[in-house]
Amino acid sequence: MAKLVRVGMADHDHETAWESEGLLEQFSRMSTAPDEDGERTEESSSLLNSDCGGVGLLYLSDEVLLVILELLDPVSLLRLGSTCSALFRICSCGSLWVRHFQGSFGVGLPNGTASSTVLAKTAFRLVFMWRTLFRNIHCNRSLQEKLFAEVPFPPRVYWSQWLVLEERVPLPSALLLCSDVEKLWGIPRELFREKLEDKSEECETLKFEWRELYKLAISHHGSAAMVFQYVLTQHQDNDHSELGSMYHQYMQCRFQWLFTYWLFRQPAPFNRQLRAIFLQWRKHSKKKVAMWGETLCDVRYLASLHPITTDYWRGHLAQGDENVAIHTVENYFSMCKSLVAWILGRDWGKLKRRKVYEDTLEGVYMLLKREMQETLVEHERFWQVAKVQMSRVCALEETAANYVNWKMIETLPYYKLYLVSGSAVYLEHVKGFLRRKRMVHNWIFLEENAWLRQLLPDELYTLLEYDTKIAQDALHGSSLTAQLSRLIWLYLHSGQQLYLETVKSVVLQCAHAHLSYLTANALSQSIFETPVA
Repeated sequence: MAKLVRVGMADHDHETAWESEGLLEQFSRMSTAPDEDGERTEESSSLLNSDCGGVGLLYLSDEVLLVILELLDPVSLLRLGSTCSALFRICSCGSLWVRHFQGSFGVGLPNGTASSTVLAKTAFRLVFMWRTLFRNIHCNRSLQEKLFAEVPFPPRVYWSQWLVLEERVPLPSALLLCSDVEKLWGIPRELFREKLEDKSEECETLKFEWRELYKLAISHHGSAAMVFQYVLTQHQDNDHSELGSMYHQYMQCRFQWLFTYWLFRQPAPFNRQLRAIFLQWRKHSKKKVAMWGETLCDVRYLASLHPITTDYWRGHLAQGDENVAIHTVENYFSMCKSLVAWILGRDWGKLKRRKVYEDTLEGVYMLLKREMQETLVEHERFWQVAKVQMSRVCALEETAANYVNWKMIETLPYYKLYLVSGSAVYLEHVKGFLRRKRMVHNWIFLEENAWLRQLLPDELYTLLEYDTKIAQDALHGSSLTAQLSRLIWLYLHSGQQLYLETVKSVVLQCAHAHLSYLTANALSQSIFETPVA
């Protein structure tokens, strides 16, 4: 029980706990009481019963349980209620869900009144689905079709009733019959008598702004809580399968929809700038990018071009909150725009400009990845980290001295460790690597080793050249190339003289073996050669 209380207290301060991705899935699976004779999991049995040495939850009174359950967020409350019928009954208590209703939507929900026929748990579920959909109407084409299909006339009755709960509705004014206004929201004609006076007696259709309807409803019912209560009561006999279906569709596609909206719905000048920054020095398929913004555009491919948009697509940013996360993505590309301007203003070659840009962004992403997974990261924070990363990238560029060296050290573990930490120790490791690489190169090019260069096979000789990168895949196997690669790798990364001596020994052995092979081959040819008459 103490464990349950600690978990609940940790989640208690999350005002938007109802926005959890799995909440409605929990509702759909746990809306009915479980069978008392059904099998319980081992974890829930130990929690509910007293077999483990303590008093289980089922042995506590309802009053004590309610005090404990007040500490739980909606998701935890639903999960606990799914364990058995007894806890399902307690977890469905109206007082618990009225509290969550108030905390999540900022509106109190009257409970236990004579006119209240909607359970608080059911009210929470319905308003949760509606608010989630309405909050994202700008990118939800399905909901837009429901709400805009009959403009200037209102949507069908089911969706019209929900709209009065919102003070700001992104819909044009609607033409409504006076009888519909009274029926849908309980607003009497006396409140809009002035509108009727301007019309003829036979005219029953009036033009209403949605904010005006919201204010009329508040004026008549007395508070927003009573408006919610009235609308929910009107909905009690309705079929909400369409609302649930649209919610589940949105939950499955929300990242794709919102990313598409953000990427392609910018004003004309900003849209061009965003496209340029999105593709700046980024390897991409020109064929796929040519359909930018069109219906058949491969949005998933565009998201895959950057690690941050890939994470957004998978729901890994800002704890899976799509709206907060898209602001993080927007701030990231705003930083990219500033970074490009800074780089282009420096006297660097074309290749170095791209390298500075890519390495700086990689460092920024490595440093802020965990922070982006938890919360919104502002543009200022991005730019602050980017400036630090640029100074480190410039230090690595100076250490490398030229572009060839730079490309050679980018795969080193010390390279990324220096980007993340800025420790001079890792920079010294990079310098040592380049110095040892030069020593191997200088040794094979000594005048007395000219015969080695002639006798060594090409694949082995190439490994000893300065500008050759040794891939980790080449370190595996029993071939001479793999053995020599491993020895050179160990020497370059450790600096142990023993490994360098072993490298020289292996090279000499290979050269002697090859010389013996050539000598034997030449001798055999001379023996079996047919004498010339």
